[in-house]
Amino acid sequence: MELSQAITLGISQGLTEFLPISSSAHLILLPIIMDWQDQGLAFDVAVHVGTLISIIIYFRQTLRKLLADWIYSIYFRQIIDKGKLVWDIIIGTIPVGLIALSINHYYELHLRGPLIIAIATIIFGLLLGCADWYGKQQRNEYQLKLKDIIILGFAEAIALIPGTSRSGITITAGLILGLSRSSSARFSFLLSIPVITLAGGLKIFHLIYVESNTDWFALILGALLSFISSYLCIHLFLKSIERIGMWPFVIYRLILGVLLIRFNI
Repeated sequence: MELSQAITLGISQGLTEFLPISSSAHLILLPIIMDWQDQGLAFDVAVHVGTLISIIIYFRQTLRKLLADWIYSIYFRQIIDKGKLVWDIIIGTIPVGLIALSINHYYELHLRGPLIIAIATIIFGLLLGCADWYGKQQRNEYQLKLKDIIILGFAEAIALIPGTSRSGITITAGLILGLSRSSSARFSFLLSIPVITLAGGLKIFHLIYVESNTDWFALILGALLSFISSYLCIHLFLKSIERIGMWPFVIYRLILGVLLIRFNI
């Protein structure tokens, strides 16, 4: 992999992972537009690990409190304060984990095409706009019920289709369920932690014990740049989301999807 490709894709991943515009779509499309060789899933996972580290560090105080209350709930068999949110995240992760294991091979062969990305970008962009427009936005992430968690979990599983956007579809589901914009975004970010951890762990194991000739320098550089850019993106997104809403991202998705179809990229 060329140095410029690793730098561009690392920064792109960091800027798009937590925005509702699909980081996986950009990781697939940029090599096509720039006439680069596809970087492969190994690099994709490496830059996702960079975003994982950024969100853990950014939410470190919240995570510390969540884990403390969760451990208390296990030890004393009594859910207190923020402990419930950890159980919600665990339950919400189950659907995407099961579905990902079931279609992993099919995903690599058939779901990384530009046309699929274009269609998903447009459809789920419009759905995000409708959810932002009509959602009541009266609840926060600590008021979720079991049925809400199941819906959010299956929504995250839909993001296995490139162009959907994991953060985009879970924020959309949160808005439909009545969460505020910032609450939807926060829960979406926290829900991403176990998914990225599991996906990254499995791929790293595969790289170490199965694959050879891995460009570790490109992977490490991409992960580092992804970490820096995603940390900044999380901060700016959460500070501005209540003010700007989701429509700037909806418009971006619509333009991107139309251009992909128009120029048959």
